[in-house]
Amino acid sequence: MPPLYNRRPEPGLSALPPAALPLAELLARVRQTLSERFADSYWVVAEIADLTLPRFDGAHCYLTLTDQHTTGRGAQLKAQARATIWSQRFQQLAPAFEEHTGLTLRPGLKLMLRVQVKFHEQFGLSLDVLSIDPTYTVGDLARQRLETLRKLEAKGLLERQRRLVLPIGVQRVAVISSPTAAGWQDFVQQLREAPYDFALTLFPATMQGDDAPASIRAALASIRARRRQFDAVVLIRGGGSKTDLLAFDDYGLAAAIGAFPLPVLTGIGHERDEAVVDLTAHTALKTPTAVAAFLIERLARLEAALDGYGSRIRELALSRVQDAQDHLRRLARRAHQHARQQLEEQRDALHARIRVAAAAPRAQLRQLEQQLSRRRHQLHRAARRGLREQESRLRTLGRALARRFRHLHRRRREQLLHRRYQLQLATQRLLHAAALRLARLEAMPTGPVGTVRLLTPTGKPIIKALRAGDEVLLRLPDAVVPARIGGQLPLFRP
Repeated sequence: MPPLYNRRPEPGLSALPPAALPLAELLARVRQTLSERFADSYWVVAEIADLTLPRFDGAHCYLTLTDQHTTGRGAQLKAQARATIWSQRFQQLAPAFEEHTGLTLRPGLKLMLRVQVKFHEQFGLSLDVLSIDPTYTVGDLARQRLETLRKLEAKGLLERQRRLVLPIGVQRVAVISSPTAAGWQDFVQQLREAPYDFALTLFPATMQGDDAPASIRAALASIRARRRQFDAVVLIRGGGSKTDLLAFDDYGLAAAIGAFPLPVLTGIGHERDEAVVDLTAHTALKTPTAVAAFLIERLARLEAALDGYGSRIRELALSRVQDAQDHLRRLARRAHQHARQQLEEQRDALHARIRVAAAAPRAQLRQLEQQLSRRRHQLHRAARRGLREQESRLRTLGRALARRFRHLHRRRREQLLHRRYQLQLATQRLLHAAALRLARLEAMPTGPVGTVRLLTPTGKPIIKALRAGDEVLLRLPDAVVPARIGGQLPLFRP
């Protein structure tokens, strides 16, 4: 095989033009070399970065495989290759993989695949997938789950929720679910059929897929801001495949539930395995209806306990009332006897006081008559003395009022005289001004008195015939007045 590069010309020889290879021949040599060098198939570990599933029978499955790891020096290495699972082989591998793992092929899964290196002059390097080892994927998921549980336990988040006190009667419930999920509808229907009232507040969230953890965390953040309005949080969904439930193994979501300040109850629709969020929640139940039955049962137990307490309280109250009635009857008999005895004693004492008091009022009445006579004479003297004092005070006030009236009369008279003088002076001034104005008018050389001249609005004499509606100026002896022909009133301008 000739070399794939051109030799450098030796010294002294004339340089020859390089012998160029066609691109197709170069790539054919590459394909041949790879076929000889990598003739066998190889087991590789890679993650699915992109996936195109067959859209119809006979179609192929196309994958983009990536591998990213850190070297001993801390450098990030990343490899990527296209891979193909041909139609017939996909029909065998995909069902077997799902049967062993409970998962469907999806981006983000880490797989161990047996591949064969292929190179095509037009499409480049690709890998043909011959087989998939499902045990590796199961082991990788288990390793990730174990690592998540270790991190949660190290931070004390596996047991924190269980230390919260769940109220016996949970009625104000914040629910995280998809509003269109069948599990949400079943949950609401079962609570409506119960004989108790529940206040449900739905916080919508995506319950499957890559966006589910972030969406549920956002709903938890909304509930945290209103946590005083709720007794507990319920996280429910209507079941699904194992792939759909992978979102509930997310570390961030499990940590958010473990650190939440309210008790969290889960019912995410799984029957066999427990999700990580079930381990961090306060109470994990299998299905949404199981959560509803759990809440109803707690209220039923609370009602039964309250009924029992009520019956016991009623019995104790009746016993205490009966004892109190017996004691009250004994006290009533004693009070009746004591009152009768006290009445006899008071009657004897009253008769004695009546006898003593019969003579005393007469002496007191004589003393009061004497005091009343003295007070009557004193009252007459005081009345006459007071009358004389009031008469003297009235005469003094009358004299003062007369003096003040005379003083005010003089002041008002002086003010009136001053006003009359000012009025006469103003009248004389007005008469003098009118006389001067009349003298000026008599001295004007504009023809006989009372002559009125018609001028144009610009002040020129009118030389043409006037018509109705024309504007003119009336020149009077002492003023110029604007007017309009036609019998209308003059138009005064400012």
